[in-house]
This record gives sequence, C-alpha cells and structure tokens, in this order.
Amino acid sequence: MIAASLLLAPALVLSAPVAQADPVPAPEGASAAPGNATADDVLLDGRRRPGFEKKLPDKVEQDNPGAVNAPEPEAFYDKYDGEGPLDSLSLDVAVPDRWRIVSSLCPKKDAKTGVTDRAIFTLYPNLAAACHSQLDPFHHNLLKGDQPLARGKRPGFLKGDDWFLVLNGISDTVVEPRSFPIPVGNQTTSNPNEIDTFGRSNSLVLSQTFIVGASLLKGLTAFKPPVVEYRIVLAGNINHVEVPARRVLFVEPSKGTKRTDGFIGVQEAFVDYHIGRFDTKRFDFVSLRAGVQPFQSDFRGFLFQDNQLGVRLFGNRDNNRWQFNLAAFWRIEKDTNSGLNDFTKPLRRNWIFTGNLYRQDFPVVGLTSQVSVTYDMNREDRYYSDENGFPVRPALLGDLRPRQYDVVYLGYALDGHVGRINLTGQVYGALGEDRNNFLTSRPATIKAFMAAAEISYDKDWMRFRASGLWASGDSDPYDKVEGGFDAILENPQFAGADTSYWIRQSVPFAGGGRAISVNGRNGILNSLRSAKDEGQSNFTNPGTVLAGVGGDFDLTPNLRVSANANHLWFQNTKVMQVLRNEGSIPKSIGWDLSVSSIWRPKAAQNVVFRLSGAMLAAGAGFRDLFDQRNHGRQFYSVLANATLAF
Repeated sequence: MIAASLLLAPALVLSAPVAQADPVPAPEGASAAPGNATADDVLLDGRRRPGFEKKLPDKVEQDNPGAVNAPEPEAFYDKYDGEGPLDSLSLDVAVPDRWRIVSSLCPKKDAKTGVTDRAIFTLYPNLAAACHSQLDPFHHNLLKGDQPLARGKRPGFLKGDDWFLVLNGISDTVVEPRSFPIPVGNQTTSNPNEIDTFGRSNSLVLSQTFIVGASLLKGLTAFKPPVVEYRIVLAGNINHVEVPARRVLFVEPSKGTKRTDGFIGVQEAFVDYHIGRFDTKRFDFVSLRAGVQPFQSDFRGFLFQDNQLGVRLFGNRDNNRWQFNLAAFWRIEKDTNSGLNDFTKPLRRNWIFTGNLYRQDFPVVGLTSQVSVTYDMNREDRYYSDENGFPVRPALLGDLRPRQYDVVYLGYALDGHVGRINLTGQVYGALGEDRNNFLTSRPATIKAFMAAAEISYDKDWMRFRASGLWASGDSDPYDKVEGGFDAILENPQFAGADTSYWIRQSVPFAGGGRAISVNGRNGILNSLRSAKDEGQSNFTNPGTVLAGVGGDFDLTPNLRVSANANHLWFQNTKVMQVLRNEGSIPKSIGWDLSVSSIWRPKAAQNVVFRLSGAMLAAGAGFRDLFDQRNHGRQFYSVLANATLAF
C-alpha cells in the first residue's frame, strides 16, 4: 500500500489547482498589448514562465496490469477471538529474509498429504506468476543461487551467513557424418580392389556428453564478487565411431571398424578465495584459485584453452580497467576418445606458466588490449601410447627419439570496436629451444610467429566479417632453427570455428609419418602432431595461411544463419617434401565452404539446436597429397548438435 501511495502522489500534485500569478506590468515605453491582453498572452515563441502552464496536462491514471496486490487482512493468520473490530488487530507477517519476501506468500505442501493448496491462486491470481518450481531456472530459484541456504539446510563446514548454492547441468548431443582421406595398407583393408594409398572416406561420429556442476558461494554476490567459492564439475561421455577401414580406430587390425567407448572425467574442482580487500566502491579485488580450473590465454583461444590442474592469481584494479592473471598449470593426461581429464594416469611432465595483463579502452576507447607471456616447459622423455594403441609421444617422425623443449610465447591481442567496426587481433612469437630435432637429432632453436585478425561490421540484423591468419612454416628442416608455429592446446573461435571443415576435422598425413595428422581436430594450425590433446607441440611444420569472408544473419530473435568461405594454404611445404620424399608440393589446400544455423526456441542459451554443413574443395597442394583415382577432390562435414542446459 505504501508503494501504491507513492505512485499516486504525482497524480495528486498535478490535479491540485494552480495559483495564478499577478499580471506583470509592461515596462515604461513599451506599447500595450492589443485589446485586453496581458503580458502572459504575448510570451515569446518557445518560452514559458517557470511554474506556470496555461493548460494542465492530462490526469495520470494508475494502471499496473499483472502487479501483485497486497493480500487482504483476512488472508493472514492472527489470534482473533471474534470480538472487537477486525482492523484493530496487529497483522504481523514473519519474513525470513529479503530474498524470500515474495516466495513466503506461495502455498506450501501439506506435510501429511503432500498436496499443495492452490486455492490462494483463485483468490489472488497475480500471485501465481511469482510462485515457481525449483526446476524452473528463469525465476527465483534456490538451486541457481537466487536465495541463500538456510542455516539448518547446509553442510556444517560452511561458517557464517550468505552461502549460496548454484547447480548446473548440460546435455550435449552430437551427430556428425563426415569424410576425409583415410589411408589403407596391405593389412588394413578387407574391401576388394582397395590396394591404393587411400580408400573410402565416409565415417560417422555419435557423441553424448552430460555435464553436472555445483558451486558453493559466500557473499552478497549481487553487489560484489564472492568471498570464497567451492566448485566441482563432472563430465561423462559416450561416443560411437564407424569408419570404412581397419587400423583407423585401433592399432590392431583385428579390432575392426567400429568403436563404442565411455568415460567420466573431473573437469573442474577448485577453491577460489579472495585474498585482497575490496578497495573501491566498484569492488576491485585480488583472488587466488587452486585446483582443476578452466583457463583461456587469449580472446579467441589461439594458444591455450583447457581445464587443467593449477594455481591462479587474478584480479582487477581501477574500476576494472586493469585486469591481470598469473597462473601455473601441471597438465593432466586426457582420455583418448572423449578428450576429458583422466586422473587414473600420472600427470604429464609438462608445465605451463603464464601471465597476462588487460587494459580497457586502450589504445582507443572501445578496444581492450592484452599483453601476455607464456612459458611451456616440456620434459616428456618417455614413450607413451594412447588407449587405442597408437604411439603419441614422441610423434613417429624422423629418428623416433623422445623430445623435450622449452618455449616462451610473447603475445599481444586486442578485442572490441572502433566506432561501428568490430575488431579482434592476435600476434604471437614463439622463442625457445628443442633439445632434439627429429630430423637432425641435434638441439635446435625455436623461432616461429603467428598473426590473426578478424574485422566485422553490423548492419541492422546482419554482420559481415573478414578473417585472416598467418602462421610461419619451417623453411629448412635440416638447419638449426625450427620455424613452424604451433600452439599448446588451441581451440580457436575464429573464421567459422568448428562449423568450418578444416577446423572441425583432422586429416591424416599418410605416407610421411605414422599416426600423424596435418591438423588437429578443433584446431586451425597445420602442425603435423600425433594428437592435439595427448601429443607434443611440433615446430617443424608447414605453417598455415587463411583468408576468408563470412556473415551472420539474425533472421529472427531465435534463429541465426551463418556462412563462411575460407581459402587455406600451407605457408611453406619444405617439411612435407622431405617427409614425403617429393620434389615439390603446391601450397594451396583449397576452399573451405560452410553454412550453419543456430535455433534457440526459448531465446536463451538453455535450449540450443545447431545444424551445419561444410565442404572442402581441394586445392593443388591437397590433391598432390591425397588425390588417388580422383577420390581426393571434395570432402564434407555435417554437424548436428543439441544442447540443453539447466
């Protein structure tokens, strides 16, 4: 009722009579207004006297459709004995806290019958809009951190008040028919007439992933970051793959051409504690996070994006204009077929040390700049095979000896907009030492570089963009310098991302090495690695060049269609010439053409359906490597994906 009175106050003021001011006498020497007009009638155009209006505005009517009205006094419980006037009672309503003011009015289940008395909705229909199930993530929900845990309903180790619980669950379903060059050999095919290097190329991938996570937060998180957070996330994956040739899925030819596998991994398990004080009204902070945690080294995931075991110190200053990260990670071994963290195996002898600094509105307003230093220290001197039997460390290239290396990545990135132009850019230099070059069996200096940029422009419901990437290739595999750029674990959101054929699919480098791929799945670099997740970085590679255009079209608020056309090249094919024992290999990989659609029926990320199709029209270099009997000219990739999130 108080709020209603406040809302009605302007109407009462405007409805009161306005006192008329006395006429202002005309100054001496001024001509009188015509007729009986006063000075008020001859005001200049566009001017009015303060506090005076000739015509009152229309009366303001109070109208709040759908508002929750205050319940009548009879709706509240009170010890009324039937004597005396009803309005003499003191109708006090107990409210647990400010988060439960509305939900305290909702009907509760009867303890004996388990039935909810919904009769109050008949009396007060507007109240139904404020009472929802705990399975509804779009309204106030105890399971989504909208209300604190009651003292009697939380673990005993949680001290103090203001503890919040956040639960989340994701179902990710993938159906992926595809084709890529599949090598065959004298012991890998049971199909007649397949005696050439490459056989049939069609394959199918089915994958289902379930992710469940829980966080416990302490603090008034609507106004400032949490004081402490405990978080754990588990992921389970079931995948099924069918291919047309043997020894593609397993190293043993007897295991056939189909594989069904499952795994459960710990993707997050950390404690986040604020060790710094909130120095300003904007709540600048310093926080320490320890455990298995996600980390992305740059804006678009060009260098390192993974969930790894580590310690991270991060925070901000100057009202969030400065942000920083200092982190150290000890890499966890991955499950081969799902890509999830596998704690049943020893940790890798591979450590990542990284630091970066962000500055908003630099060098111009609207752009954020980032400088970074990342050190990859690899001491993996043991032989390691994946769960399908294929050797992955060291890669089966050259002398087959184990490799160790130290490399420092120096990076600069920017992301944001200049006026109406959206801009993202990234530059990296990789400098270090490889203790064993697999072709010379001697130490070599690492000196490789990479640059990428994407520019886009928005026009109403359309966005048009152009993308470019250059990663250096090794020009002389036998010298003392390794000049091919490679990342630690890339996952680029760039040039169409995983709807692109070349980014989505991994193409085997047959004839130049065993169990080696030209590129990695969900990667853009031509690195000649044994595996992106379990293998080592390789700086003796042909490099990558990409130029492309694309567009996003929001046909409706729920439906987006995107299209991309990229052309790819090898930056330098000298390494592949040596490994393939060929005199020359052209640089052109070909055209990567893709189109995708994203449908969000609820206009939110809780239900997302995605369908994309991509085709690689092979260029001269790709045909030189993989074209056998005219079967290596076009390849396709289809991705159907359904994501449900709570």
